[in-house]
Amino acid sequence: MAGLKRSVSGLWLVLLALASHPLWADAPATAPAMLLAEVYEANIDVTQYWVSEKFDGVRAQWDGHTLRFRGGGVVPAPIWFTKNFPAVPLDGELWIGRAQFDLLSGTVRRIEPVDAEWRQVRYLIFELPDAAGDFSSRIQQMRALVTQAAVPWLQLVEQTRAVNRAVLMQRQDTVMRAGGEGLMLHRADAPYVTGRSNVLLKLKPWQDAEAVIVGYTPGKGKYDGMTGALIMEMPDGKRFQVGSGLSDALRRQPPPLGTRITYRYQQLTKNGLPRFARYLRIREDAQVSTQPDQ
Repeated sequence: MAGLKRSVSGLWLVLLALASHPLWADAPATAPAMLLAEVYEANIDVTQYWVSEKFDGVRAQWDGHTLRFRGGGVVPAPIWFTKNFPAVPLDGELWIGRAQFDLLSGTVRRIEPVDAEWRQVRYLIFELPDAAGDFSSRIQQMRALVTQAAVPWLQLVEQTRAVNRAVLMQRQDTVMRAGGEGLMLHRADAPYVTGRSNVLLKLKPWQDAEAVIVGYTPGKGKYDGMTGALIMEMPDGKRFQVGSGLSDALRRQPPPLGTRITYRYQQLTKNGLPRFARYLRIREDAQVSTQPDQ
């Protein structure tokens, strides 16, 4: 009987992997070069930084002609949304509001955009790719571009100077209590750079990272017949499981093998594995929905 149960579980996993067929459009191989943040550390001199809220949106870069996701795929925005954008590169976040990521993601990934949904979306810019000068001067350039464009949904992310660490922590607390993600710190004297760099820091009470789904474990008890956990592989090859944060819908039809997801965790164990890992979402720039409008 035990052998039969193992066989059924094994067959279930095989069928699940075969059945997890995504209706996604492939993104181009070349992704735009972007600045990526390092993690804030308490010993830095915060007075050297501009501070802004960390928005839980979808990263997008405007190249002067086309709006693209972080992975390189074209954002299927309505023509009117980008029609009057400046003819210079911009980097920012598509955003609807705090705790509205699922609504935003469904809107900006739909192949056939819905105007009524896109009317809620804003493009919040926080960088000016390849522009000359330090970040302080680029803030002024961005402000001028936004003012000249006069597009209501094209907005500059509010930047304020950090006074000291105590004030910084107070601001983080205010943002978190309002449902925000955390803060971003950008060195005032930094030239424009790409790649992961400490000129840009993220400050939030948890960490997040990405890993690839390489398998599933069968559910037990009330999750019998569904997915119990996702088996994840980190970039260094280490594997761990993520079960926390999975909705019943995801347990019934989990993301397919090979999908890159973002997860949250508190810290790493001595073996380099995430502690208290929790599923957050499919990587924000990995896919574009091809499903018909609901």
